Amino acid sequence: MRVAIIGGTGFVGSYLTDALLNSGCSVSLLVRQGSESKLRQPEQVLIVNGDIADTESIRRLLQACDAVIYNVGILREALRKGVTFESTQYEGLVNTVDAALAVGVQRFLLMSANGVKIPGTRYQETKRRAEEYALKSGLDVTVFRPSVIFGDPRGTMEFATQLFNEMVRPPIPAVSFFSGRDPKKGAVVMSPVHIKDVARAFLATLENEECVGKTYALGGPEALTWKEMVSRIAAAKGRRKWFLPMPIALMRIGATLFDWLPFFPVTRGQLTMLEEGNVADPEIMQALTGREATSFSVEHLDYLGNQEAVCREAD
Repeated sequence: MRVAIIGGTGFVGSYLTDALLNSGCSVSLLVRQGSESKLRQPEQVLIVNGDIADTESIRRLLQACDAVIYNVGILREALRKGVTFESTQYEGLVNTVDAALAVGVQRFLLMSANGVKIPGTRYQETKRRAEEYALKSGLDVTVFRPSVIFGDPRGTMEFATQLFNEMVRPPIPAVSFFSGRDPKKGAVVMSPVHIKDVARAFLATLENEECVGKTYALGGPEALTWKEMVSRIAAAKGRRKWFLPMPIALMRIGATLFDWLPFFPVTRGQLTMLEEGNVADPEIMQALTGREATSFSVEHLDYLGNQEAVCREAD
């Protein structure tokens, strides 16, 4: 079976590629000119140069393929470069669905995100519209909505590594976000899911007809607060860390003024999604893969370092 991946050069895409190759599938990747160095196993995949705005290159990619995975998304727009939620998460998806219909590739797996909706943030709305377009296309579509994904970034960037760099490494208290007035009642909660579990879920559904037309929320075995996640990351790096409770409402004021600046840490949209939380039922992942999901524990954060540490909250 030959599977095309659009969005195969980054963190998630590299693991999807590995899982498919290890299962005996052949893989074709759409790669922007000059990005070939990002590939971990270039000799084992078929490379087609192009991008998601180039419909002809997408058609070339899909020739002789049996399935396609659309795994493109951004966390922040770069308006000056023309990189927007609309262009990457919706228009690119439309181009890919239309190309699949044109060349006769029926099986379509879509990487979406937990919590997408209309109305919502621009991120949420473009992801949700992409789901709707794919599901109504007549293709055999399965949609995945993972919570935050963690795992060895292998030279790229992922959730836990980013939190370490932004929250744990600096010699200042880590921020513990919360909504409302009570840090305990308004805690931000997520279900971190391991990248290998996500790849297993894609692989398990690829040739399963019962999964066609279905949407799956993917989460790890625990629903953790922001403080609990940062604490475990600190422990994995042998760090002691204090916490400063930070109301999201206060951060939103700063984001309203400065989130157009690239160096400002969060956007208004990201704060809205933080406030809403990001939790998924762990039994969904277990049912798909036939195994218990990997926990967001010091043991499984060993790619950061697994020494003991004590995290304390500032008074």
